[in-house]
Amino acid sequence: MPALLRRIYASRGAHDITAAQPKLAQLLPPDTLSNIDAATELLADAIASGERILVVGDFDCDGATACAVAVRGLRMLGARDVVHAVPNRVTHGYGLSPALVETLAPLSPALLVTVDHGIACHAGIAAARALGWRVLVTDHHLPGDVLPPADAIVNPNLPGDAFPSKVLAGVGVIFYVLMALRARLRVQGDARATDADLGSLLDLVAVGTVADLVPLDANNRALVSAGLRRLRARRGCAGLHALIEIAGREAARLTAADIGFAIGPRINAAGRLEDMAIGIECLLSDDGVHARGLADTLHRINAERRAVQQSMLDDAEAAVAAQVPVDPAGAGVCLFDADWHPGVVGLVASKMKDTLHRPVIAFAPAEPGSPQLRGSARSIPGLHIRDVLAAVDVAHPGLIERFGGHAMAAGLSLQHDRLAAFTAAFAAAVERMLDPALLRAEILTDGPLRGEEFDIAHAAHLRDAGPWGQGFPEPLFDGEFAVVDWRVVGSRHLKLTLRLDGHARPLSAIHFGGWREIAPAARERLVYRLAPDDYRGGDAVQLVVEHREPLPTA
Repeated sequence: MPALLRRIYASRGAHDITAAQPKLAQLLPPDTLSNIDAATELLADAIASGERILVVGDFDCDGATACAVAVRGLRMLGARDVVHAVPNRVTHGYGLSPALVETLAPLSPALLVTVDHGIACHAGIAAARALGWRVLVTDHHLPGDVLPPADAIVNPNLPGDAFPSKVLAGVGVIFYVLMALRARLRVQGDARATDADLGSLLDLVAVGTVADLVPLDANNRALVSAGLRRLRARRGCAGLHALIEIAGREAARLTAADIGFAIGPRINAAGRLEDMAIGIECLLSDDGVHARGLADTLHRINAERRAVQQSMLDDAEAAVAAQVPVDPAGAGVCLFDADWHPGVVGLVASKMKDTLHRPVIAFAPAEPGSPQLRGSARSIPGLHIRDVLAAVDVAHPGLIERFGGHAMAAGLSLQHDRLAAFTAAFAAAVERMLDPALLRAEILTDGPLRGEEFDIAHAAHLRDAGPWGQGFPEPLFDGEFAVVDWRVVGSRHLKLTLRLDGHARPLSAIHFGGWREIAPAARERLVYRLAPDDYRGGDAVQLVVEHREPLPTA
């Protein structure tokens, strides 16, 4: 291991190879999860009785992969009658709603299992139980003050839960439930449980975990690393390999970044613009030809999503330029357009949060012409966005119809005629709860690279040393360079030829989206990643620029 990598690992709290690259043998056991025994008893009884189990997913990548893991895993463990469903964003809204329960009533399950949602679905769970269904909630979102009336709830964020890691994704929670179920069935002497290889589901666990942007603590890194190994060895499910191929990625060198920027968005696109049932079907398919056809559909939907997103971003940037002061003194920002699509507001909020370095909520009509708005919130480090929404809800009862989420992302719904009141209440809550010092954007780097470290060996080590992600960030470096040459690539990207002081060899760099119709300065300070240059191949490397600042000339 090169000294550079040892230094990077240590700065992230990993001082030996065991901590830096945790293995499956180091996974936390499931027995400290609250209600895990009650959950596995519900599932084991349904399997033993041959009863119908209905898995209800969510319309994002975490929810889709969690649904696929639940269906595949339960069948692997002997369940003979497993069906699945997912809400339609426009028709049913988020999670297990009474409207969704009404739609699912003809399926008549004995047991309904939620994955990646349910902790805030009080009315839907009550409706399901009124039909005589048992309900198991598996979720990772933060609970409210009152828990829903489910038969059992498994969520590492429940009050008093002793599970050491609180950052499992929804797909991680259901995977843990399946591990505990397999252990229970093995004790009962079930031969199918003895032979069940739940490790075959880790490709899906990895994709859902990375796509949901949960922190990659040691436990999550062990899960993601194992899933990436399966995908690199082409032992993943047919749907994921079809998506890898259509995204133009090389399976043998797949990274967490490839999941985050290429695979996850294609799955997410189905839930944003159409029906996540397409994405789940792709992940459940074992037929390569069928999976490729579904991947083609997801690829097309994602291209449409990108066009819609760019149009909405243009609108948002124009609105901000016209209405938001340069320094709003800590106020949160709310954006709304009657023509926006509710499935893409989260992406708009995320982009504008990065641009403004302010917490942002983007709203759109729940459906065209609807008086109900769907909002998606994104926050900056140091401000727990769900806590902000909870504070608004306490101070202004009834203003928000429903909300839920995490520290950095949340969702909510309210009526259009309440938007102005909410905007004021949100800004006031943010100003009250946010330290103004946090409004100054910072980029944390791993410092400069030495001249001899700009080589393919170090670039390959950095690429393969992950998985990198939230809480275990991909290495970023900074330094001052002379700009020898530059050109625009496409319409938005900037290709640079650089020189490091004291080193004659020129360096190739690319700044995606970096062309702002202003020529680079003769000398610039850059924040960048070092990566193999797959386009040129061989020993070529390039700097992938994340940020540029001009330096004054002497």
